[in-house]
Amino acid sequence: MHPSAHDRVRPLRWTGTALEVLDQRLLPDRCAYRRCTTAAKVAEAIAAMQVRGAPAIGIAAAYGVVLAVCQRFREAPQTWRQAIEADFERLARSRPTAVNLFWALERMRRVVLAAEGDPCPAALAEAERIHAEDVAANRRMGELGAEVIGDLSGILTHCNTGSLATGGFGTALGVIRTLWQRQPGFTVHATETRPWNQGARLTLWELEQDGIPAMLIADSAAAFLMRQERVQWVVVGADRIAANGDVANKIGTYALAVAARRHGVKLMVVAPTSTIDWNTPHGGLIPIEERDPAELLPAYYQREDSLAGAWNPVFDVTPADLISAIVTEKGVVRPGRDTLETLRD
Repeated sequence: MHPSAHDRVRPLRWTGTALEVLDQRLLPDRCAYRRCTTAAKVAEAIAAMQVRGAPAIGIAAAYGVVLAVCQRFREAPQTWRQAIEADFERLARSRPTAVNLFWALERMRRVVLAAEGDPCPAALAEAERIHAEDVAANRRMGELGAEVIGDLSGILTHCNTGSLATGGFGTALGVIRTLWQRQPGFTVHATETRPWNQGARLTLWELEQDGIPAMLIADSAAAFLMRQERVQWVVVGADRIAANGDVANKIGTYALAVAARRHGVKLMVVAPTSTIDWNTPHGGLIPIEERDPAELLPAYYQREDSLAGAWNPVFDVTPADLISAIVTEKGVVRPGRDTLETLRD
């Protein structure tokens, strides 16, 4: 089967003058791209979760730098290097947890500041390189992850880790796509992923576009699903991996890891090496984004005299000792037996 048979979705489109962002808040009811012509617009798209997923955020930020560089150089060819720092800072503030954002910004910074003359061509070439490398890495991780898993009857994934969260193909969902290309027929279970329902709105939509059937479950049904022995693997992505192998991912991942260990189900984390934060020794030091309580609270409780509040962390941290395998484009690490250092350049 051709590798593109189950890979039809792209969340980002570069037009030559703008970055078009598929507004994921509208899916699955409406498919609409938002046109971003400035770095500020890209930062807004990231902060508002029009684009989400660690790799996709990094790619979007890279194109945001392209827009900033071209604008600043056009406005002030002699002083653009000083002016662009504000754009880097704005893009960096858009989301705090996904390390791919900062990795991509630093990579773009090195290239554009070293450019002689017009920096636009060098900036665009680097952004396109980051984008293409991500798709290639996803396909490689799909192959490696599928080799580790082998045959199975059921798999569970959490949040959205497919083409919508990356440059294309996906991380954890890329593994599922590869498994399906090799031997279709197993059951894909997807959590709804409250409170933004990325699993219900995005993962099911992606899989349906690619002709892969999937079964939606409430987040709270996962442990019972495992107890019934209906899944052999939980496969998730990552927004940041600490140097010791602790993984920050969508809220609810830690609970899945605990339930999986209790029921003899294996847990796989799939993420590019750009997600590894070598400067963070362990997961307790990873900054965890907390969003507006209004995303959780029904409108009734948002009145000024209400006694009800809400705690809304977007991510949690799963300790390395609960993870069966970490799959990257450079190889597979099994915590407790291997170390992430084997992946370091």
